[in-house]
Amino acid sequence: MKHIAAAFAHGLHALAQRPLPPAVAEEAKRSFVNVIGTSIGASMHPGVEAILAAAQELGAAPEAPVPGRTERVDLHFSALATGFAGHLDDFDDTHLATVIHPAASVLAVLTALAPSTRPSGAQALTAFALGCEAQLRVGVSISPEHYDRGWHITGTCGVIGCALTAGLLLGLDADALARAVSIAASMFVGQREAFGTMTKPYHPGKAAANGIAAARLALYGQQAADDVFEAEGGYSHSMSTRVDFEQMNGQLGERWELLFNTYKPYPCGIVAHPAIDAGLELSKQIEDATTIETIEVRCHPLVPELMGNPQPKDGLQARFSAIHGVAAALCDRRVGLAQYEDARVVQPDVVALRAKTRLVPDTKVNRDEVFIEARLSGGRVAAHHVEHARGSLARPLTQDELMDKVRLLIEPVLGAGVTGHIAAAVQDLEAAANLDALFALCVPNKD
Repeated sequence: MKHIAAAFAHGLHALAQRPLPPAVAEEAKRSFVNVIGTSIGASMHPGVEAILAAAQELGAAPEAPVPGRTERVDLHFSALATGFAGHLDDFDDTHLATVIHPAASVLAVLTALAPSTRPSGAQALTAFALGCEAQLRVGVSISPEHYDRGWHITGTCGVIGCALTAGLLLGLDADALARAVSIAASMFVGQREAFGTMTKPYHPGKAAANGIAAARLALYGQQAADDVFEAEGGYSHSMSTRVDFEQMNGQLGERWELLFNTYKPYPCGIVAHPAIDAGLELSKQIEDATTIETIEVRCHPLVPELMGNPQPKDGLQARFSAIHGVAAALCDRRVGLAQYEDARVVQPDVVALRAKTRLVPDTKVNRDEVFIEARLSGGRVAAHHVEHARGSLARPLTQDELMDKVRLLIEPVLGAGVTGHIAAAVQDLEAAANLDALFALCVPNKD
């Protein structure tokens, strides 16, 4: 086809007409259940409260759910709140080549639109998988320069995947889907400057809301520039000077970027995970963390660039501090949500250990690798090398590990045993008539 957007949308629309390949369907289910967990786990955060308070003040109609909440709001606020919560704890899925977190925004589109569009489970899974795939393909076509410039790629590419998902749920034909994608390419949001604040998770929430708006505008005849991607002043070339449209449109249905998705064992920026692994291993060699005099972490240069905050002041900032992750691992011998609570981040033991820790960037060290060395009082040295971090493509989380993570997110909010029912509903999604039963499991029982 003559234009990139049309080729992209027509290719993805054609894929939506046939079953997902088995491996892609299984990966989509892993992503689906993981992000349901992260959205429910963060559903009571003050940021979600603020979004729902704004919805109430504006008289939002009770049209769609928010996972983990009893309230129903309109499509815009359902998408905004769900996408926000799904990404808040930085515990959602990550596509390592682009650092996109694809699932939070796409789940938010489903949560908002499924009650009115009534897709079957198979249709919903396909729309979810292709929405993730769409944003990942856009991402690889402009990476790595786009992210390096300071854009938050989860928001800037997410809106295009969300328009694709919304368009499929709304029944758009291929031409209208191309318009939706082209409209969405002018509705992106997000800079990396927001990292460590509540604005960062707002980006996937807004990507979902904007993607729905783009699809609805296309449905009712709104037009957009056909060459919005390839034009010199269009989306792709304004985002990056190194653009590869073959990565965006090539081998559709053969190469699946979704198969390169990963799932986090720790609720923080993924480039810190090797250092946390190293800290946890080092803790087995050090009986008393107070005996540590200095810690040196030799790591990929992205670690200090993205997560170099030496003394975070709260949990959101700590999620972008690799030094905090190491200190928490050595002090607590575990790293989970509790280690990123505001109160834990400012306690004297981790503050003191952070002050003794130094990140040493080394271009010879891989992104998922780290070397750590601690010098102790008395002269002893403890060291460890992590070749590949847990949760990486080389060491992916097992299904049991993933379900243990999701259980710890869901059950404090919804109660014991619910996770198993949600996981079973996701696993059997192709046989479901709609998403009603699944979404009913994701909200608290009013009784």
